[in-house]
Amino acid sequence: MRVVVRNRDLRWPLSNQFASRVTGQTVQAVGRRGKYLLLRCAEGTIIIHLGMSGKLSILPAHTVPVKHDHLDFVFSNNQCLRFNDPRRFGSVLWTARPLAEHPLLAGLGPEPLEAGLNGTYLFRRSRRRQLAVKQFIMDSHIVVGIGNIYANEALFSAGIHPARPAGRISLLRYDRLVEALRRVLQDALRQGGQPFVTSATVTETPATSS
Repeated sequence: MRVVVRNRDLRWPLSNQFASRVTGQTVQAVGRRGKYLLLRCAEGTIIIHLGMSGKLSILPAHTVPVKHDHLDFVFSNNQCLRFNDPRRFGSVLWTARPLAEHPLLAGLGPEPLEAGLNGTYLFRRSRRRQLAVKQFIMDSHIVVGIGNIYANEALFSAGIHPARPAGRISLLRYDRLVEALRRVLQDALRQGGQPFVTSATVTETPATSS
């Protein structure tokens, strides 16, 4: 693929080396960690965060850009992945280091629909914490992907007051809360709510670019 940069002034300014490092790479897989989208390539990973107003669109590469179309990833099939962000709170980064060591990803908590999240984990992390349990489970360093509405629904279902201090909740109640979180998120997915991006393999013939 090749990269077309129209505006470097995003949440973190796009580096001058970004285009040269990404050009010629092949996207091998697409994944997600928390709110970060991950385009995995042979020599590194493109990390994308949509911020408050960002979006990605797949378009024919010749599509005329409009206002706030800041960046294109142009593929060998003459399609492009276009990043648009009116408020410019989003970000596009390149890293060649292991993702588990990247500063934006290293401190993130477990995914709510994966085995790493359980009642014992929340119970242990909450000890001596006076923070309200709602804010506790919405902290991405504790668990990722729990927004305001989902936190409210899960706490109501588990019979836990959202303002109760996290450190004053029993292991049994945290077990119930994890079950409720998973149920609420799975229901939202079935109803077309805010879906999580599932990992998918993507293959592409490397583009010849100048």
